[in-house]
This record gives sequence, structure tokens and C-alpha cells, in this order.
Amino acid sequence: MAQGEHENIIPINITEEMRGAYIDYSMSVIVSRALPDVRDGLKPVHRRILFGMQELGVLHNKSYKKSARIVGEVLGKYHPHGDSAVYETMVRMAQPWSLRYPLVDGQGNFGSVDGDNAAAMRYTEARLRRIAEELLIDINKETVDFQFNFDDSLKEPVVLPAKVPALLLNGASGIAVGMATNMAPHNLGEVIDGITAYIDNRDITIPELMEHIVAPDFPTGGIIYGYNGVKAAFETGRGRIVVRGKANVETKENGNKEMIIITEIPYMVNKANMVEKTAALINEKKIDGISAIRDESDRSGMRIVYELKRDAISNVVLNNLYKHTQLQTSFSVNNVALVKGRPQTLNLKDLIVHYVNHRHEVVVRRTEYELREAEKRAHILEGYLIALDHLDEVIALIRNSADPETARNGLIERFELSEIQARAILDMRLQRLTGMERDKILQEYKEIMALIEELKEILANEDKRMEIIKTELQEMKDRYADDRRTEIEHNAEDFSYEDMIPNEEVIITVSHQGYVKRTALTEYKTQGRGGVGSRGVSTKEDDFTEYLFTASTHNYLLIFTDKGKLFWLKTYAIPEGGKTSKGRPIQNLINIQADDKIRSIIQVDDLNDLDYVNNHFLIMVTKRGIIKKTTLEQYSRPRSNGIIALNIREDDQLVNVDMTNGSQHIVIAAKSGRAIHFPESAVRPMGRTATGVKAITLTDVNDYVIGMVCASEENATLLVVSEKGYGKRSSLDEYRITNRGGKGVKAMNTTEKTGYLVAIKEVVDSDDLMIINKSGITIRISVNALRIMGRATQGVRLIKVGEGDEISSVEKISAEEVEENSDSSEIADNSSEESEENKD
Repeated sequence: MAQGEHENIIPINITEEMRGAYIDYSMSVIVSRALPDVRDGLKPVHRRILFGMQELGVLHNKSYKKSARIVGEVLGKYHPHGDSAVYETMVRMAQPWSLRYPLVDGQGNFGSVDGDNAAAMRYTEARLRRIAEELLIDINKETVDFQFNFDDSLKEPVVLPAKVPALLLNGASGIAVGMATNMAPHNLGEVIDGITAYIDNRDITIPELMEHIVAPDFPTGGIIYGYNGVKAAFETGRGRIVVRGKANVETKENGNKEMIIITEIPYMVNKANMVEKTAALINEKKIDGISAIRDESDRSGMRIVYELKRDAISNVVLNNLYKHTQLQTSFSVNNVALVKGRPQTLNLKDLIVHYVNHRHEVVVRRTEYELREAEKRAHILEGYLIALDHLDEVIALIRNSADPETARNGLIERFELSEIQARAILDMRLQRLTGMERDKILQEYKEIMALIEELKEILANEDKRMEIIKTELQEMKDRYADDRRTEIEHNAEDFSYEDMIPNEEVIITVSHQGYVKRTALTEYKTQGRGGVGSRGVSTKEDDFTEYLFTASTHNYLLIFTDKGKLFWLKTYAIPEGGKTSKGRPIQNLINIQADDKIRSIIQVDDLNDLDYVNNHFLIMVTKRGIIKKTTLEQYSRPRSNGIIALNIREDDQLVNVDMTNGSQHIVIAAKSGRAIHFPESAVRPMGRTATGVKAITLTDVNDYVIGMVCASEENATLLVVSEKGYGKRSSLDEYRITNRGGKGVKAMNTTEKTGYLVAIKEVVDSDDLMIINKSGITIRISVNALRIMGRATQGVRLIKVGEGDEISSVEKISAEEVEENSDSSEIADNSSEESEENKD
């Protein structure tokens, strides 16, 4: 190789070279591609499209032009990138679901909210929208700087004058190198009110600005769920805003099914994808209760229909849709924009300050331009007036001149005119020499001089300039302001899903075979004692209602089973059903074993209140007479698969669970009609997995515990009910206190006529009784219809029990909680039965 061939090779450090090249590239992306300018809110490609369309003359009041022609104009003159980049940007600027205030008016297929692509640019047409022209207005008055385009053949604006605050109105999103931006759109009326408030008070705080600009306003509407994210975004420039679709529940025409109707979806969500993914989640059993999905959207608006199954709870299904699908999304605000060519994270006030500063500069530069133009015109008019004052002499001078040059010089020398004035006089048409035209010139000169005075005053007075900005913004508000589309649900972070569900008392019904449902308390009518009852639960021949519980829809239900397991369930999660409906298998709601069944349900208001859970106890009693007492705190941590509440022997099962405050009296009754009464203090608290201690001694091998009462109210009485429909009330004092573990005393004189004891309850006069027998007949009677009688009596008939039928369940209901409906047609008085009081 010849000597000297390597003389032009310069050795470099590859690390430094790559670092420098990457920094150059990243700055190019940041400044020239991905981030918007804080002043006009536009990236270079948007700015070039709008400027190119104005130069092409496709204004809002002119005819549309082919998109391909517009793209070609922008591509060839200003934006040296791919045509698809320009066209796709223009398409998005025309989509009302993408921009809160679209800047391009498109004609043809510009895509859809389902994610469909726009037609090719050769098929579509476009023109500027009027609001886009507001961004460009005054651009020819030297209001902004211009720079050379990519080949230095033309000039393009560095920034637009932006008569409207586009960055706040439409937001922006972009991924640069090492940074990204994601800015939310807002309502024009609110933004202009906020800017006006800032101009009036430069020291305004962000909370004060938020009185005007309350939250982002997304083009697709929806609901902003919670305000903390909005507050953080406005105060710091970063925040996570949760957005929900707008849903309402409708009932089908036949009235037997409900439908969830979605009319608005969160911003940037693809509707078709959302529906498709929801259908997949239903097939995978991750969302239950939906039988069909239909997209009934048309030109009149969006309408997605989720048809619910008969036993589905609409609020629960809707909450699952929010949780698992894009019906609820989050918009992560990251306000990064270019300030003097440098990326900065900006809060709400920063954005307003930079916009107002930009508009102030535009007003100053526009005023200076208009002043220069006015002074030029005044200078020419002064020349006209001089010529008109010496008209004959001017005409003679012009006629006697050999050529225009001589005439111009002559005018300059004779009348001390400038060259511009002399040229203007020579160019003047003869018709301007009439008297009327002379008056017009004088009038114009006066107006121009007044304008010059006004413009100078504007340049000398900042308050006047700010008033101009406010006036122009008010014009924009009057012209373009519209109603807010996105609703705001304040403080939603403090709400849980059940807050969407009314808090009301319901009856929980559990059948012998494990079917469960909740029913509105008002579906049951109050009847007289001894009535025949009304048709209640519709059950299979071998099934019957075994338990009834009253509960509030917002409460936690602690569900105890025969085998001593505990499950947690919110009341609202139990399917709602009418009085005659069968319900739903409990296995669908909790992970209960097939050979296990529900024994007791305790409702608890709040498991997170430490004082509450540490000072309340759960008392459990088994069929074989074993009792256990444990603090509620031991059961205050819900688990989806349940826990062991107490250890039970194989030949035993749980009978009853009650919650106490630690100082109550316990009465436990057996099938044989005997009951034992002892203070709660006789049972010491034990651990969660303990077995317990003996509560009552059962003398007969066929005898077993049928129920327990934890008496608390001083005026309470004990009600006992037998399987043949007999019952009575006795004072608690009638049951003498004995030691725990004894045989107890007689609670009811059981005979062949009355049958064995099936229930024991603590009642007061204001309570109602709900009695259900195995055939499904229900009766509701008031406790005050039962007079208090001796402990060892046989009692009176409460409900007529048919041949071969038996009472299966007795539950008390607080009567004052519902409006009672008396059904006199179903009352059958059997008061004569009261005489049957056979003493032991």
C-alpha cells in the first residue's frame, strides 16, 4: 500500500462518538418529532400540516381538496418523512373521538372508534376547521419567527400564533428518547375561564385555577372516577386519572331480565377490542352473569348492550366489567412539553403562564407590525394630501417631465416628498382627484392617525395588551365553547364497589339443598297469628327452606358450615330473587364442599375496626352440646377458600353461632324441650382452632341441641317453637341460671300434639316472626300477638301445619324497619288454642 494513503483517516474513540451521535439523535427526536411546543401545543408535523393546508387555501369556508394533494404539499415543502406519517397524523386530527376539538374537517372514511383504518388518501378529502384557522390567524403579521425548510427553498413557522390554547384543549402524547409526554384534553370554556382568572391575578394558586378548570374533558365522555389523580396532575404535572365508561341498567320489555347499557367508553379505548375481550372473559368464566353481548351503536350514538342472566346482580356484574375490562382505564398524565427548546414537566399554572406569555409576545409583535404598516400608509396619505393641496402645480410638473424618473425627482425636490410618496402620487388614479375622493383621503388619514395613537398606547401599556388577550379569548369562548362531556365522581377512591349498591335490609334464604338468594323484606306481608300463610319459596319436591337470615346488603356475612368451616361473603354478592324463586347453589358463591352445608350466618358491619373485633365474640354450639367462645378478631381476615372455625368430632356438627359483647346470657335448647341458662362469663375465650367445652348434658342418645340464644335486651323474652306449629313466649327470668354443662330446665311441654322443639329465639314486642315449613309455606306474624306465658306450658298454635308437614325454619324480623302490609284475607283466628296450657 502506497505511503500516505492513511493520511485522511482520523482515529476516534468509539464510546465518545456513539455518545455524541446518540445525544444528537435523541435531541432531534425530542425537539423535532415527539414533544409539543408549550406555546401552540403542536408537534412539527401537526404545525406543518396546518400551515401547508393554509398555504394551499383549504380553509373552512372553501371546498375540500383531496387528502393526497394536501399530503403531497406538506411532504414536498416542509416535512421530509414518509407520506403515511403525514396522512395518519392528518386523519387523527380529523377524528372527533381522538381530539376534543378536531382541527381538520374530513370528508370520506376517516376511521372509526372501533379502530378501523381510514380510507387511502386518494379517496378522502379534507379542509381546515375554523378553530384550526384560529391557530394560524395573524401568522402573516410577523407575529412568529420563520425558519428555512429542509432544503432552504422555503420558510415555515417555528411556532403558530395560537389564538386558542391548543395544548390544554387537545392534549398531546408522544414517546421521545428517555422521556415521554401524555397530556389530557380539557374543556375550552373552562380553560379560557382559567386563563382569564390568571390574567386578572398573576399570583393565583393552582387550587384557585381548579375552580375554573375542574378536570380533563375527554372527547369520548365517560366518568372521571376519583379526584386525587386530577389534583396531582394539575399540581405537579404528573398523575393517574381513572376513567370509567358510562353505564346504566335497563329492564327488558318482558321485565324478567336486566341489561347493562354502555353509552360512553374511556378515552383511547378501542370499542371493538373491548367487546371482543369481554366476550373472551365471559367464555373463560372470569366474568359471570352475562348471557349475551350486542353492539347496537349507530349514527345516533354508542350503545353496547350486556344482557344479564336472570339471577345476576347488575351492580356486581358492572363492577366486574370495570375491574376486568377496559370499561375502566387509567390515563397517566405526564405534562412534558418544549419550553424554549428544552423539555420540561409543567403543572397547570405553568402551562397557562407559558401560553399567556406567548400570546403577549404575539400581540406585541402584531401591534408593532400594524403600527409600521399604519405609519407607512400615513406617510403615503400625507403625500397625497400635499399633492392635492398643490394639484395644478403637480399636474403641470408631471406634464412637463420627459419621463417618470424626472417627474419623481421633480416632486421630491419641489414639495420635499420622500421617494415612496412621490411614487404613490405618480401611481395615483385620476379619479382620486375628485372632491369626494379628496374627502375620503382626509377621512382615512384621520383614522390612520387615530389608529397609530392607539397602537402606540397598546405598546406602552401592558394592561391594555392583557385586556386584548382576554377579549380575544372571550371571543373564542363565545364561538367554540361547548358543554363538558366527561363527568366527575369526586372522592371515588374512598368508595368501594358496594357503595354503588343501595344499603337495605334483605332476607337471605337458604334451602336444605344449599340454594341461596336474597329477597327484599317488603315482599313479605304481615299476617295475624294462626294464619294459613302464603306461598313462599318454590322448591323441588325433596327440597325445602331450612334457614332464613335478615342482613344488610353492605354487611360482611360470616358463613359457618356444619363441619365448622367459615367463609366470608358480601351480602350484595348473593343473587337477588323473588319470594317464589329457587335461588342459586351456594357452591357458586363460596368454595363449600359438596357434603357440607350452611349452619349459621353472622352479619358484621366492619371487620377493620380493631376496637369492634377485639370486644366482640363469636359463641358456637354443636349438636352434641359443645360450646366455644372466640374473639371476632380471630375471624377478621377474609380468605377466599375459607378457614376452620372450630374442630368438630366426626359424630358432631355445628348448630348455631352468635355474636356477643362478652357480658350476655346464653340459653341453649335441646330437641327434647329442655334448655340450659348460664352467663357468658362461664365460657372462657379460646383460640380459633380449639374444640370447646361442654354446654349441656344430653341424657337421651337421640336428643340433640336445636338452637342457642345469646340474650342481651333487658325486656327480651324467649320464644320456643315446636315442629307441629306450636310456640310461646316466656320471660328470660323463667329460666333459672344453672352451671354450664348441666341438664337444664323444661322450656316447653312437648307432646305428640306439639312435636319436638325446633327453634328458640330471643324476641321483643316490636319483632315480627317469619315461619317457614318444609313444603314452602311462609307466614309472617307480629310477636306482640303472642302473650307471655309460663316456661313449662304447651303454648299456642302459630301456624297450621298440614298432614305430614313440619316447620323447618323460624326467624325474627325487626318490624319497624319496613312498612307493614296487612293481608286480612289470609288471617284465620285460632285464639281458642290459647286455652291449651297444660302444666307439667
